Parts: sequence; structure tokens; C-alpha cells
Amino acid sequence: MTASQRGRAYEWLPPPDGPPRATIELRPPRDSGPPIRGTVGDVVEVEAIVLAEGYDQLDCALLHREPGGDWQTSAMAPLENDRWSGSFRPDSLGRYEYTVEAWINRYGTWLAAAEKRVSANALARVHLEVGAALIAEASMTAGGNAELDAAAATVLEQAPGAAMEAARTVAPLMNRLQPRGPVTRHETLQVQVERERARHGAWYELFPRSCGPVGAHGTFADAEKWLPYVAGMGFDILYLPPIHPIGVTHRKGRNNSPTARPEDPGSPWAIGSADGGHDAINPELGTLADFRRFVARAGEHGLEIALDLAIQCSPDHPWLSQHPSWFRHLPDGSVAYAENPPKRYEDIVPLNFESIDWQALWVALRDIVLFWAEEGIRAFRVDNPHTKPFAFWEWLIREVQAVHPDVIFLAEAFTRPEVMRRLAVAGFSQSYTYFTWRNTAAEIVDFITALQAPGTREYLRPNLWPATPDLLNEYLQEGGKPAFAVRFLLAATLGANYGIYGPAFELYESIPAAAGSEEYLDSEKYELRSWDVTTTESLRPLIARVNALRRAHPALLDDRSLTFCKTSGETLLAYVKGGAEDGERVLTIVNLDLGKVTEGWVELPDSTDGAMQGEVLLAGGTLQWIGSRASVTLDDPEIPAIIVTVQ
Repeated sequence: MTASQRGRAYEWLPPPDGPPRATIELRPPRDSGPPIRGTVGDVVEVEAIVLAEGYDQLDCALLHREPGGDWQTSAMAPLENDRWSGSFRPDSLGRYEYTVEAWINRYGTWLAAAEKRVSANALARVHLEVGAALIAEASMTAGGNAELDAAAATVLEQAPGAAMEAARTVAPLMNRLQPRGPVTRHETLQVQVERERARHGAWYELFPRSCGPVGAHGTFADAEKWLPYVAGMGFDILYLPPIHPIGVTHRKGRNNSPTARPEDPGSPWAIGSADGGHDAINPELGTLADFRRFVARAGEHGLEIALDLAIQCSPDHPWLSQHPSWFRHLPDGSVAYAENPPKRYEDIVPLNFESIDWQALWVALRDIVLFWAEEGIRAFRVDNPHTKPFAFWEWLIREVQAVHPDVIFLAEAFTRPEVMRRLAVAGFSQSYTYFTWRNTAAEIVDFITALQAPGTREYLRPNLWPATPDLLNEYLQEGGKPAFAVRFLLAATLGANYGIYGPAFELYESIPAAAGSEEYLDSEKYELRSWDVTTTESLRPLIARVNALRRAHPALLDDRSLTFCKTSGETLLAYVKGGAEDGERVLTIVNLDLGKVTEGWVELPDSTDGAMQGEVLLAGGTLQWIGSRASVTLDDPEIPAIIVTVQ
């Protein structure tokens, strides 16, 4: 091809440096705000609507890079209706960046038009000159390519049949080497990649001070003796309420009495005394060396220790004298204590995030988390985070994960749905939810469906707790042992993350402090308790079996694949988890009619007629497949569910 021929052909080409023509919209829509959440090994799926005016063909690429790394590019696949799909799989911790680029595929556009002209017997020499020029341009851009040079000559000089065959042959090479021209680039987005434990895990809450002999304050050495018990039930994380010194001023007594007896240990959430604050250990539990030993022993049993991060102080906390501006003072000069009328917490003083010295306060709180992270703690349950500024959490979590990217944060935020979602956007790895109060089939379906909605599931990972030291709901108070079994089974199979407050939960603790109250009678928050875990009246065997199933069947650890099934009535709740990527699907059927025999049917979603196959993993009754439906009888009050793999 001569220079004059190339020049004449280029008159027909769009300018390679003109304005971008493609538009890119991600689905679901995303902006450059806080990162979405992911874990190492998860596939990050990216889908976009890519458009340009007219009929020109488009190409689309997904770009991603690990923290501090170079951009990696992969082609996106075209779907129907102008949608494109791509993915990448992060293999390290930290904030990944990703974006989407799109541009006009000039050669693809020319080739498609040429094929139409061939079909219409309207292909002229001038049209072939345009194609030859594009091929020659790609060769020059690549610094010379013999295959492209030969194809350009063939397209320009040979008969239309041979010319088009050469044009088709080099199409894949052209897609790689042709200059892209004006590229539209979406704004850069982020995904916070965390370790696998952020995505799934079973939590167990234990008060170390109740692990000692009857009537004696337990220590970390005493709590070590409980490690085989907790690990034997298959839990992953052992969560400890605050382990710090407890204040004396306005210390609460038994059952939240405003007057404490000398032997009353006080609430662990009233943090701080003459023995220190948030970076100190309650001397009654032991020393820092004892704590280190406890953490190491827990690791030997396969348990990770999570600590409570309660950003509040007792009136005796050293900060009140060292940093008085960090607290609110009433007109009479006294420090304002915490209250949520009608509840009063005279033993707790909240911090003032509007302090004139707020920056120093933020740094001090960050340094507390870093202190415990240096002691090997990589999981924090955060008390009432919705009462502290979102901007603070965004900053603190980012600061901590910049040093320790494997730290995860669980938000204890029983609050409005949008507030819970916003905390997740701020960086919390997981969140408590309203699951505690969702009991009927309709309530549970609506609740879980809302958590799976776009705009929520990208950020919020639910952690399902049937009860906590603060919450003993009416369902457990009145439902007896079957209620505990049902709520446990739902939490452990609906949720990739779940937790129980033990040993109160597995020992069926169900007596409220008063009628209409959700507080426990003789609450462990205010006194030492002694638990007999050797009793046969325990949910322990069922907990161990289900946790073993969770570890053996990855589908149970996947929230996003959950699909609810049609059933014959409100007493049956059924759902399927898993799919092709998990290698199996797991069906769970739960009897919500407490202690009663329930019969009915369950229909698998997206199923076809024919006998189902699978393995029964847990059986509290029987089922028989008839086409796409299972006939179910649930008659075991101690195991009110059936869990089975289905194919």
C-alpha cells in the first residue's frame, strides 16, 4: 500500500484522537464513594451498560489493581441489551481499585459493515481500501507485523472474496493490536478485600469472669479450661465482653440495681478505674501476660479471640481527669452520664465527639485498637457504633486496616436499616441485625430479601444473633426449648455469620427480669454466674452437628446464593443455598410450629420434574420427592429441621 493510498483511505476513518463517544453505566449503579466489601478469593463481578450513538461496534475492558500495584486489564464479554460483564479475583488484602473502559472498535465496525455489503452484493473497492488502511495502521502502531502487512495487501489488491477472507482471519489479531482511539473511562472504584473470616464465621460470646469456681471471680486461666468446650462445638471466634478495669463510682448491682454490694463486680461496659482504661486489663482477670497466654491457647484450639470495643468510660476512667474536654458537662459542672430514657446508665459516661480536642480523641481511640491489634487481636465487636460519627468510623477503620489489613469489625448496631447500611459503607465488616425479632416465615423472608437487595448486599454482611446479654426476646421467653433450637438453626443456616451468647443460650436461659422486659433475670452483665455445661439439658449436640455441617458444606456459608422455596404453609420455612460454583445445593426446611408435628410440601425453585437426589445431612423428620416437590413431615422437637443436599 502506497502512502497516497493510505492517505486516501484514512479520509474515510474517524479521527483516532477525537472526543470519546461511549457511555458507561455500572449495574447496579456505583460511584467513587466508600469501597464495596469482598474477601480474598471472592470473584468481584462487574456489569456495565455501554452505549454509543449509531451502529458502531464497541469494545469494553475491566481494569483492576491491588494496593500499590499496576493496572491489570481483561476484556469484558458482551451480553444482551448493551450489557457487558467482567470479573477479577483479588488474592491479597487491602483496597483494590477497578474501573471500566470502553471505545469504538473501528475494525469490528468496518468488518460488520463489509459483511453486510457482501450480502447485498454492494462491496466496492473503496470499502476494501478502508479496511486495508485500518490493518496497516494497526501494523504501524505495533511497530510492524508481518501477518497484518500481508493481510492489508491482500485486502487491498485481491478479489473481494479473497480480500474478505483475509479480513476475517486477522480480526482476532486486530482486536489486540489496533489503536483504540478515544477511550471513555468510568471513575475509579474500590473494593475492600478482607480475609475469609469477614465473610463467614460462627461466634461464641463468653464472660471470662464467670468461668471460675462457684462464687469466685474467674480469670483468664479459668477461661482457658473452657476452650475445648467452645472449640468442640465448632465455633470459629470466641468473643469476650470488655476485659478492662471496671469503675467503682455508681457501680451497678445485681439486676441493674443502682446500689452495688461490696462483692458485686459491676458491668464490664463501665470501663476504667484507678487500674487503667481501655488499654489495661481488669486485675481480677489477670495480667497482660495471662491474656497473651489465653489468646495463644485459644489459637491452639482453632479459636480466634475477638474483643469488645466499647467507646465509653466509667466516671473513674483516667481520661476524665486527663482530658476533661472529651466529656460533656452539665451547667452544675457534673459530667453527663449515659441514658436512653427510660434506661439510665449512671455508671457510664459517653465521650463527646464534638469536643474542641476531637482530633486528639480520635487518635487516642485509634491507638487503643492498634494496641490490641499488636497483641494479636484481629476481630473487634464494636458496642453501639451508631451513636458515634460515621466520619470517625471511616477514618478509624481505614487507619487501622492500613497497618493491619486483616482486622475485621462487627457493628453492634440495632438501629434503623439505613443507619446499619451506612455503618457498613463506613467500613464495618459485619453487622448485627433485626434477625433477633424476626420470627414468622413472612417476617424472615422479607427481612433476608431486604438484606440481599442491590445497594445493601454490596456493603452489609449480616451477623445473625438469636439473643445477646442485652436481648432475651419474647419468642425465647415463651417458646421453651423448641424456640431455642429453631432460632439457632435459622441463624446458623440462613447466615454465613452468626453468633450465640453462651452458655446462656445452649442452656436455654429464658427467664426475663420482669414482664415485658428483654433483660435476663440475674443478668451476667451485673453479676458472676456459674454454668453447668455437663448437663444433658443442652443444645450443645445440635450446635456441634450444625457447625460441622457448615464447615463441610461451603454452600451454607454463602449468603448471596440463598433462595426461598414455596411451601404449603406458614409453619414451614424452606430455602436453598449454593449453586454451580459451590458444587452442590443445600436445602434447609425448618418447622416454625414450636414443638408440634408439621406436615406439608416444599417446592424447589427453578426445578424440573423428576426424582431429586441428594444426601440427608440433618433429619428431624422425613421427606419424599415427588417431581419438583418434597413431601415433608417434621416431628422431632429437638431437631425441628431437615438439611439435605439436592441435585
